[in-house]
Amino acid sequence: MRPESLAFLKSLLDLPGPSAHERAPARRWREEGSGMGASVDADTTGNSWATRTGTGAQHLVLAGHMDEIGIMVSYIDDDGYISFETIGGWDAQVFVGQRVLLLGRSGTVTGVIGKKAIHLMERDDREKASKVEDLWIDVGATSRDEVLTRLRIGDPGVLASSVLEFPNGRLVSRSIDNRIGSFVVLEALRLLGEKPASATVTAVASTREEISATGGGARPLATRLRPTVAIVVDVTHATDCPGMDKRKHGDYRLGGGPVLSRGAAVNESVFEMLAETAEGENIPYSIEAAGRDTRTDAESIFNSGEGVATGLVSVPNRYMHSPNEMVALEDLERTARLLAAFARRLDDASDFVPR
Repeated sequence: MRPESLAFLKSLLDLPGPSAHERAPARRWREEGSGMGASVDADTTGNSWATRTGTGAQHLVLAGHMDEIGIMVSYIDDDGYISFETIGGWDAQVFVGQRVLLLGRSGTVTGVIGKKAIHLMERDDREKASKVEDLWIDVGATSRDEVLTRLRIGDPGVLASSVLEFPNGRLVSRSIDNRIGSFVVLEALRLLGEKPASATVTAVASTREEISATGGGARPLATRLRPTVAIVVDVTHATDCPGMDKRKHGDYRLGGGPVLSRGAAVNESVFEMLAETAEGENIPYSIEAAGRDTRTDAESIFNSGEGVATGLVSVPNRYMHSPNEMVALEDLERTARLLAAFARRLDDASDFVPR
């Protein structure tokens, strides 16, 4: 990966941006889009987009949501201990002993998640899984009033972790789900600046995907942009680690290239064109079955307006919804190349109506 692209990716991953509070990474994303000469804008839902206008009739939207799972202050007791609720889907065991970054009105507040020490537990309690309601955040305060000078109810936060580079081109960070989706679509737009497509191409960094059952930011944005075709970029579970049942979850490996979904909210013609493009570009890929739904923004875009021909391309991700998710940099590069090549194949005769 280009050093400049990697530096941008790291900066994007390190910025806290839980669902409905994506302002900081969105601002950084728009700065990068503006720097590559794209036309950049945002809306009241927090979505950001960057467009390269082509000469043809097709309008391709490349969509990656940039929100991440997080936490939110829900109560502050008289001694200054903070109760919290989750933003998005968490395994509560991940919280125990973690540091947190809370986004207060005057800046970031660091805290630690507390739990009764094992020495003080009854024998039966030691065997029980932790629940969020049994945990608390300690910011070093001695009273509720002291906490209220820095925080208030509803302030969001994330677990405190930063990007790490591992051997074999592995990248480890929180927010990989799905900050990398927003990175990949903008990287594809950069590639199109070097070799343009005839289609108009808009890269999108959407919001609220992790908490929405009704479309999040992707639905109103797709309604506004009215693309003729869209490709959603998200992550899928890498199954190349211990304990994975590949008969149940499929075989998706770090370094194995992008994963193309079939079924659910995926237009079959878009899938076939993605597969043909990957083969033509010598990009390895896998196929993932989605018999009911994809649990991504694909449903939101597919069902927006009068309907949009939608594809879904995913990056294999280990340890999803944890502070140490892992991806392979080569998979990000391959996915961006696939999207750019797909865009260049579009022309006015491209037809995605099932016939």
